[in-house]
Amino acid sequence: MGPSRTFPIVLAGFTAFLDLYATQPLLPLLMRVFSATHFAVSLTITASTVAVAVAAPAVGRLADLVGRKRVIVASAFLLAVATLLAATADSLPQLVAWRFLQGLATPGVFATTIAYIHDEWPPSHVGRATAAYISGTVTGGFCGRALVGLLASRVTWQTAFVCLAVVNVAAAFALAAWLPREVVPRSAPGGGGHRRSAIRLLSNRQLVATDLVGFCVLFSQVAMFTYVTFHLSGPRYGLGTAALGWLFVVYLVGAAVTPLAGRWIDARGHRAGLASGVAIGIVGAVLTLGASLTSIVAGLALVATGVFISQATASSYIGAVTREDRGLAVGLYSTFYYLGGSLGAALPAVFWARGGWGASVALVIVVQVITAFLALTFWGAADVGSRAVPETGLE
Repeated sequence: MGPSRTFPIVLAGFTAFLDLYATQPLLPLLMRVFSATHFAVSLTITASTVAVAVAAPAVGRLADLVGRKRVIVASAFLLAVATLLAATADSLPQLVAWRFLQGLATPGVFATTIAYIHDEWPPSHVGRATAAYISGTVTGGFCGRALVGLLASRVTWQTAFVCLAVVNVAAAFALAAWLPREVVPRSAPGGGGHRRSAIRLLSNRQLVATDLVGFCVLFSQVAMFTYVTFHLSGPRYGLGTAALGWLFVVYLVGAAVTPLAGRWIDARGHRAGLASGVAIGIVGAVLTLGASLTSIVAGLALVATGVFISQATASSYIGAVTREDRGLAVGLYSTFYYLGGSLGAALPAVFWARGGWGASVALVIVVQVITAFLALTFWGAADVGSRAVPETGLE
């Protein structure tokens, strides 16, 4: 797996996540601009993640039929258009609507790239390839938030979205030029049509458990990094929009660690990888309860690292439990994953209203424990290194 082959995968991950959570550092600002509540501005996150959940299965099926690269490139261009339209919003409902459109475009990059990896890489290297992709998503997520936070504090949030759209266009052209066409024939859709294929996949207990793990993983990430902006912009810390954007530099820690975790996953197995990610995330969540800003930032770095390790593990495990309809399987996983993110943006508002940051963190820790329970209970034990190869259906 040479760098020239891996870079387009990293770029796809970067593109998919550049915009998806870009409004997180803007939430306190949007509350002031639109005179809105915590819940109302959190809809700028929820709208995108709900749209991803809705579109992912259909996009996965489309990729099975017409080809991975075509769907990835077309979706990247559509994402650029949606991001530019978001810059034209002059009310919160309009912004939420355009954010929904951004979400509809995202799974064409996100879900399809994961399926592409499973088809184009040998089973013994899928963990590493997926981890490289996750590193791209981490970097894109950081750059989107940091760029928006910086520009919104100095110019306007609309200008920030225009700049994001320019980056999106450049990335789409790069993917069109550099992403190799599929070498391995596309995994054939199973017999019986889309509905019967979905029913067959949902009868796979290990795949359903993986879907629920994904639900919990994104719930934890979105909950922590959405509501920490309210915590740190409050009177005690008083961080501004630019500072909140730079707060996501902690994502780069995860970007550095996740490729190493990919080798751990290939060598030790998915259950060990998931358990490690959850343990790191729980320790980080506890650290954010400290009064020191340094403690909070360190805790967030650990939470981000744990979440990315867990996501790389769950994504690579899909190939171990799916023999056909892999694009649809990844699409279903994406649906659960982003439904978790949608709930993670909204549900903590209830806990925030009752107990502030401490109650929100307690909720995240409970969800992390559930994540580990699901994987350790339902995932297969013999999924280490080459022993996982017979289960993938790839040659």
